Amino acid sequence: MAMASEKDAEQTGYSVPPVLRAIALLRYIGAGNRCRNISSASKELGINRTTLIRLIHTLEDERMIEEIDEGAGYRLGTGLIALASEAIADRDVVQIARPILADLAAELNLSAHLGILDGLEIVYLARETPNSYLVSNVRVGTRLPAHATTIGRILLSELAPEALHKLYDHVKLDAYTDKTRTSLEELEAQLAEDRKGRIAWSVANFEPGIGSCAVAVYDDRGRAVGGINVTGQDSVFTPGTDEANVIERAIKSAANRISEGLGHTSRSMRRA
Repeated sequence: MAMASEKDAEQTGYSVPPVLRAIALLRYIGAGNRCRNISSASKELGINRTTLIRLIHTLEDERMIEEIDEGAGYRLGTGLIALASEAIADRDVVQIARPILADLAAELNLSAHLGILDGLEIVYLARETPNSYLVSNVRVGTRLPAHATTIGRILLSELAPEALHKLYDHVKLDAYTDKTRTSLEELEAQLAEDRKGRIAWSVANFEPGIGSCAVAVYDDRGRAVGGINVTGQDSVFTPGTDEANVIERAIKSAANRISEGLGHTSRSMRRA
């Protein structure tokens, strides 16, 4: 992970390898790896053992990570959480979307999320859940592969073909279920369908038993600045069914409300 980042740094000439190593460590811990075994973590991250120890102590001193219990490893710290909260709170789209997502979750009795595209991944910025035993386990800050998720697909469908090809050039598309598209050609065909209906559907494409659909939200310049989705049992997400039609109307209405809150109008699309 870190080794690849350092290679990229050499190619760009601007990135700072020590910073990249610290970021790699934060992402490693954020993914649930506790760094209980320094030697093992060192090998997985491609970071020298001594350097890794120094990084851990520095990040702990700065409250970016914190020790769970003696010998139990580390988790992301309150300092980093505070920074992330400030960054999220500063995004107009989150402030506008949160109450609308809450209404959507209550109306459909499904979990509702807001996410943005970040390279090959989507990052979840907001989450609202219904009073139901079946709720999403996705948390704010979670990163998931764009090609395999509905928010990712609807945002990828907004990209120009050349931008999409550049993004996925020489990239292996991992399969998460037997329905996940694993070649760029297959993905492009799926994105064309998503673009046509202005909605991305998943019936267990990413996780067995879980369905989802997503639509994009637009800013005042007509740019897709994020996407919202709802998730639940896959049985209610088959396109064309009465249940799916109700979901589609509700999520598109919610997306329109968010877009309008961002200053989006029909003229915005013509300017984009």
